[in-house]
Amino acid sequence: MNNQNQNHKPVDVAVVGGGAAGLTAAIAAASVGARVTVLERLDRVGKKILATGNGRCNLSNTDLDIEHYHGSNPRFAYSALSRFDFYRTMSFFEALGIAWKVEEGGKVFPMSDQASSVLDVLRYEVEARDIEVLCEAGVSKITGRDGEFILQLAGGKQVKAHRVIIATGGRAAPNLGSDGSGYDLARQLGHSIVEPYPALVQLKLAAGFLKSISGVKFVGNAEVWVDGRPIEQAAGEILFTDYGISGPPILALSRTANAHLRGGSVILKVNLISAMSRDELQQLLTRRLETQPTKTLEFSFVGLINKRLIPVLLKEAGITDPRKAVGHVTNAEKEAIVNILQDWRFEVTGTRAWPSAQVTAGGVDVAEVDQKTMASKLVPGLYIAGELLDIDGDCGGYNLQWAWSSGFVAGESAALNI
Repeated sequence: MNNQNQNHKPVDVAVVGGGAAGLTAAIAAASVGARVTVLERLDRVGKKILATGNGRCNLSNTDLDIEHYHGSNPRFAYSALSRFDFYRTMSFFEALGIAWKVEEGGKVFPMSDQASSVLDVLRYEVEARDIEVLCEAGVSKITGRDGEFILQLAGGKQVKAHRVIIATGGRAAPNLGSDGSGYDLARQLGHSIVEPYPALVQLKLAAGFLKSISGVKFVGNAEVWVDGRPIEQAAGEILFTDYGISGPPILALSRTANAHLRGGSVILKVNLISAMSRDELQQLLTRRLETQPTKTLEFSFVGLINKRLIPVLLKEAGITDPRKAVGHVTNAEKEAIVNILQDWRFEVTGTRAWPSAQVTAGGVDVAEVDQKTMASKLVPGLYIAGELLDIDGDCGGYNLQWAWSSGFVAGESAALNI
C-alpha cells in the first residue's frame, strides 16, 4: 500500500477513516473510476475489523429487518441496507475471495473463522485498485465545500479533495481507532450530534456481593424493567463480574438500559433457571428437600446451581441460618428462594466505559444527511458513513452490515457526483 501522498493535485475522493465503512467506501468509489485516498489515524487500517465477532468477524445477518436498527430515526438506514443488501454484500465478499457460512440466529461468518482474512482481502482490493492509503494521518480540520476541500493533517500537511467521506467510527473501542474525532470534524462543518453513549456493553449493578460471584456463568434470562414494567428481555449465557454482569444477552439489553438510565432508574431482572416454569421449579425444590432431610439447606443446592451462588442466594432470600436441616425450611422460605432463582432484581447503576463498548449509540443527526446517498444536506460534496451516524444495530452482524452498506453507498455516490 502507498504510505505517502504521491502528488499535490486534489484527489477525487478523500476517505477519512480506514475501518469497515471507510475501506468499503474507498473500494466503491475506486470501482467507478475515482482516484481515492484513505486517511487513517492509526498505524494501519482495519484494526477494529480484527476484533469483531470475537476475532471471527460476524460479517452480516440473514435477517436485516429494520427493527434490528436503532437511533432517533432508524428507518434512515433502510435505503442503504436495500441498495447494498445482504445478497449484494455477500456477492461483494465472494468476489474478494471470502467463502461464508450461516450460524445460529442468522449470523454470517467467513468459513475461515478469521477476521484477519476479511481485512486481508479488503487490503488486497485497496492495493489492486491503486487506492492511496496514508496511515498515522489523523485529520484535525476540514475546510471548503463542493469540490474544493482541504484536509489538515498533523505537522501542517494537507490533502486536497473534490469529495470527502467521513467514516471515522464513533467512540466505542477507542484503542482500535474510534476516538470520537469524527464528531469534531462534523461539528466544524455545521452538523449536529445526537449525544453518543455506549451500546453493546456490560452493565454495572448495585450489589455488595458481586466480587464473591465474579466469574459465575449460567444460561438464563435477563429483563430490563423501567418504572415497574418490563421493557426488553434476552436469553443465553450470562456472566456475573466484579462490577456487575456481562454476556451476549446483557450486551443485547445494554442499549435499552443505557437509554433509560439517562432519564431515570433501571432494574435488571435475572432468571437463573429459565428453562422451568415457576411451578416446575417449586416442585423440583420440594422434591430435593423432602428426599434429603438430613442435609443442610446450603448443601441441598449442590448440583442444582453453581456452588459459589449458594450462600449469596440464600442470604438474598432472607435465610439467616443456611446450615439448618432442610426439614426445618418453611414454605415462606421456599417461596423466597424460588423468587431469587427466577426473579432476582438488581439496580443498574451504569455501563462500562467506552473501551469496553462494541458500538456507539448516537452520532451525527441523520436528519442532516441524505439517506439515499449519505451526502450531507448542509455541505455539498461531503458524505458521512458508518458508526459516526446516529444509527446502531443489534448484536449479530448488524453493525458491520451497516458499515458495509452505508460505506458502499457513500463511496459510489461521491464518485458518481464529482
